[in-house]
Amino acid sequence: MAASWCIEKRGSVRNESFRYNDNIPETGCLSIIVLGASGDLAKKKTFPALFNLYRQGFLQSNEVHIFGYARTKISDDDLRGRIRGYLSQGKETDEVSEFLQLIKYVSGSYDSGEGFTLLDKAISEHEISKNSTEGSSRRLFYFALPPSVYPSVCRMIKSYCMNKSDLGGWTRIVVEKPFGKDLASSEQLSSQIGELFDEPQIYRIDHYLGKELVQNLLVLRFANRLFLPLWNRDNIDNIQIVFREDFGTEGRGGYFDEYGIIRDIIQNHLLQILCLVAMEKPVSQKPEHIRDEKVKVLQSMLPIKDEEVVLGQYEGYKDDPTVPNNSNTPTFATMVLRIHNERWEGVPFIMKAGKALNSRKAEIRVQFKDVPGDIFRCQKQGRNEFVIRLQPSEAMYMKLTVKQPGLEMSTVQSELDLSYRQRYQGVVIPEAYERLILDTIRGDQQHFVRRDELKAAWEIFTPLLHRIDNGEVKPIPYKPGSRGPAEADELLQNAGYVQTHGYIWISPTL
Repeated sequence: MAASWCIEKRGSVRNESFRYNDNIPETGCLSIIVLGASGDLAKKKTFPALFNLYRQGFLQSNEVHIFGYARTKISDDDLRGRIRGYLSQGKETDEVSEFLQLIKYVSGSYDSGEGFTLLDKAISEHEISKNSTEGSSRRLFYFALPPSVYPSVCRMIKSYCMNKSDLGGWTRIVVEKPFGKDLASSEQLSSQIGELFDEPQIYRIDHYLGKELVQNLLVLRFANRLFLPLWNRDNIDNIQIVFREDFGTEGRGGYFDEYGIIRDIIQNHLLQILCLVAMEKPVSQKPEHIRDEKVKVLQSMLPIKDEEVVLGQYEGYKDDPTVPNNSNTPTFATMVLRIHNERWEGVPFIMKAGKALNSRKAEIRVQFKDVPGDIFRCQKQGRNEFVIRLQPSEAMYMKLTVKQPGLEMSTVQSELDLSYRQRYQGVVIPEAYERLILDTIRGDQQHFVRRDELKAAWEIFTPLLHRIDNGEVKPIPYKPGSRGPAEADELLQNAGYVQTHGYIWISPTL
């Protein structure tokens, strides 16, 4: 029988219960170990997410302790000082002070047993202080590290820091993307980690799966009768999944040039969204049932055609001294993916991502086919579209043709709109990392990437990536602040997308 935890939210008289893994009673204390604790990812994302979980009562001071581990030789207070400014908008509150006291720091290398022996000793001392029965405690290792050190760190954890799991305890690892650079390197990394940890212990995190509107996709598709008969090739002409940034690499040119926009954004973030948009209804909400359906989508993908790919590189990208002068790395890509199955045959899935563009947004745009027998002659105004705005200003809206108010029978495009800031006033939308870390503690792998899913994703993109790496496919220069190369708009048009002219979505004001 599952253990039910009663959690009292700070500042509230309301209690909230939640369940962890349905099969294992959670009784031991919880240790969260942030590896790479002195780095930017840990300071800007991991520790703030842990603080917000603590502030909301999901992490209790009487059961959790947080350990930072890195090569940098600093003290507990030094690490706390580095983190403090990223918590609660930099305000020093009692909650911030209480949270920082839960953090202990251990210094050591990533390939030597000495440091991990000290880390295990510190964790064990905490577990003993909480009167935790040996084998019942929980250890969560968060890899805020480059993938190059994953294998050595996994070996060290396996050799020195594992918790005995015979009494309900566990050891889990959370690994950040990128998971390799192509199919071969990804499979090698998966094999190295897989030799040491079982799949249920491995959580491959993609923070886009924790975003509120992405989490809403399955509910929208499978809990609303409205969409069930429309969500297919008979009614949908094309689907766009778009990621745009209005800034360049901003000091990360050397890192970005190693991967490029396809590896950095499309192969993981946007492809994960595509799977949720295109998948069939799973048997249940169980994580494995959902991930099974996502894998089926990936396995149904046709090879990407070169003529359905447009790459770009913004002018000035190579001015960064950390970027090679002959770099062929794309900072922009538009491509068409096609799914060979009964539901989606013939429907282009247009993936578009770029840096240094004219706007910042991430959205899903489902464009429906033209109305047959258009008696109002209004097709020139645009098609029906269902748009899900992931960021910024989370929203969902349906573009419809309606009668223009007045005595004349004229038509205009408007929208049915659900804007989160307006509809859910006072509701704080959690950060993606908060949700995903909590899922890891609960043992829910629904929003994490499974090994066969990762392999199928790399199989789709590796041939194209190798052609880019070999210089066989060249990016087209484009001006910063533009829409990207004009050839990308031509590709959209050739794929069947009809742009609406004269319509602008205006975010509602309170």
